[in-house]
Amino acid sequence: MDWHPAFMRSRYENWVEGLNGDWLVSRQRFFGVPIPVWYRLDEDGEPDYEHPSCPRRLSCPSTPPPTRLQASRRICGRSRRLRRRAGRARHLGDVLADPSDRLSKWERDNELFTRVFPYDLRPQGHDIIRTWLFSTAVRAHSLHESVPWTNTAISGWILDPDRKKMSKSKGNVVVPDEVLEKFGTDAVRYWAASAKLGADTAYEEAQMKIGRRLAIKLLNASKFAFGMGVTEEHIVHDASSAQGVAHPLDQALLAQLATVVDEATKRFDEYDYARALQLTEQFFWSFTDDYVELVKDRAYGGQGEDAQASVRAALATTLDTLLKLFAPVLPFATDEVWRWWRSGSVHGAEWPSSEGLHAAAARQSPWTRWLTRSLPCAGQSPTRRSSSAPRSSQAPWPSQRSSCRRSPRLSKI
Repeated sequence: MDWHPAFMRSRYENWVEGLNGDWLVSRQRFFGVPIPVWYRLDEDGEPDYEHPSCPRRLSCPSTPPPTRLQASRRICGRSRRLRRRAGRARHLGDVLADPSDRLSKWERDNELFTRVFPYDLRPQGHDIIRTWLFSTAVRAHSLHESVPWTNTAISGWILDPDRKKMSKSKGNVVVPDEVLEKFGTDAVRYWAASAKLGADTAYEEAQMKIGRRLAIKLLNASKFAFGMGVTEEHIVHDASSAQGVAHPLDQALLAQLATVVDEATKRFDEYDYARALQLTEQFFWSFTDDYVELVKDRAYGGQGEDAQASVRAALATTLDTLLKLFAPVLPFATDEVWRWWRSGSVHGAEWPSSEGLHAAAARQSPWTRWLTRSLPCAGQSPTRRSSSAPRSSQAPWPSQRSSCRRSPRLSKI
């Protein structure tokens, strides 16, 4: 079983190594699913564990579904004295009552169970590593001699703005419906995806505002590209279609995008979705703030048809790739733009490939390669230009890697 993040594995190991007795199949709680097992009492009033009493399947109430109290009365009998002497086990099945069985249809659909078990991923909080994760692992090992899943993603808690645990008694709980209504689903999802696995995250509306602005900017940038005549046919897929990207600036943009795709894909494979989002977002702001402003003249056809075709190919390829990279985080905005110019849904499209991007980058001249190296480094943000700076100092991108900063770029919508 692979752990994400890896250091959470130590919590599980410490819990297992610290066990000094038998772990109960069930624990006494006031909520949950009771195990319907009873033990008769012998002449001395002691439970007879060798001969348990279990309800028959036909005696179990079905429709209409009774309350738990009604069901227990039907099975145990109506006599309060008999129920008191039955030695009823008031325990709940932590190990036997596994919600994942409902999805895999264990012992009900063996073909489905064989295909889905063990699962690929178990996302959960770090507070139930010693309970649900441990008990499910014990159950899978006992019944199937296997791990229940191959990857486990451990998330942290959501804290209040003062980084204190939310609690009803403290009155610092945030109702999700109000947040979704105020900022929108994509903005809230952006805030959640900005948090790394294994780390507690504070509730922060400022981050949601950034996510909302990002979604709006994506819509506006897409409208500009479509206004320039960009279509699906302009997308660069391989070396053959990369021939149309002839301008050095367009080649440099796609070369940088290839780096972002490769790095973001690697991060997603490592379950580091927060870093993948950061890489994609920083490239996006550089694309909209710098590249789009530089190519407007060529996009309008001011420098000839070849130059216009080159910028259209770069715009179409970049937009297609960014929609796929942003889709896990901004599902509604990306799918809306996708349906403006493509069929189906972006969530059914293949993950972006850097093959065509590298093909376009391979056509760079030495000068273009230098320009690409001067672009904001992958995962870093270019220095914002000051409006009061001399015109000569306002280069499209910084010429030194040392000028890159790690703070995210923002832009006015």
